[in-house]
Amino acid sequence: MRVFKLAVALVACSASLSAQGITQQQADAILQELKAMRAAIDRLASSGAVRPGATGPAANEPVTIQSIGTYVMGSPSAPITIVEFTDLQCPFCSRFAGTTFDELKRNYIDTGKVRFATRDLPLPMHPHAVRAAKASRCAGEQNKFWELRGALVRNAATLSPALINDQAKLLNLNMAAFDKCLDGPAFDSLIEQDIATARSLGVTGTPTFVIGKTVSGAFTGVKVVGAPPLAVFEGRIKSLLTGPSH
Repeated sequence: MRVFKLAVALVACSASLSAQGITQQQADAILQELKAMRAAIDRLASSGAVRPGATGPAANEPVTIQSIGTYVMGSPSAPITIVEFTDLQCPFCSRFAGTTFDELKRNYIDTGKVRFATRDLPLPMHPHAVRAAKASRCAGEQNKFWELRGALVRNAATLSPALINDQAKLLNLNMAAFDKCLDGPAFDSLIEQDIATARSLGVTGTPTFVIGKTVSGAFTGVKVVGAPPLAVFEGRIKSLLTGPSH
């Protein structure tokens, strides 16, 4: 019965994805992701690692983050902040990057209304996600963080060590310095800190966004889970911009 219900859900998801105009290859990648996520949930449940009440704040419950992170795009004085938790091998993250992010950046980040911070949440089901997260940070040592990160997440379906290396070369990075950084312990603890922050907020899937405002040095916002269309971000942004001050 459980398998049947999952199959029905996947068929419904496939129809929904097709209706949204994505390619069959993208739909297949997302369906495989859903199956892997369900398998991971079943394993955790059977081991007792998943416990009722241990998931952190609910989606509509405000959460507070003391530090939004190191990698931030946009004006420091922007009234709205979006913090993203992402996995660079996640097809849903790739979908957000390919269908929503550019317009969000053009309409809101580049115009000074929103600053956008990204945090790492590499999931265990994705064997290359940690290396991709490290690679982006190592590229940041050569002022190419956003460029490599964008290239990797857009190629999530074919992500591999070879692709990471190829994309780094295309950015004309100093490959000796890049490889030394990537193969060493640099950034390991910082990625773990991002994972710990995500867990404390009840963030278990990617992408997850927290959209809100910073007041008295602390950022407070509401979670948006998944890769929704631009309209969802616009609705939340406009609500914050026109609503009462926090």
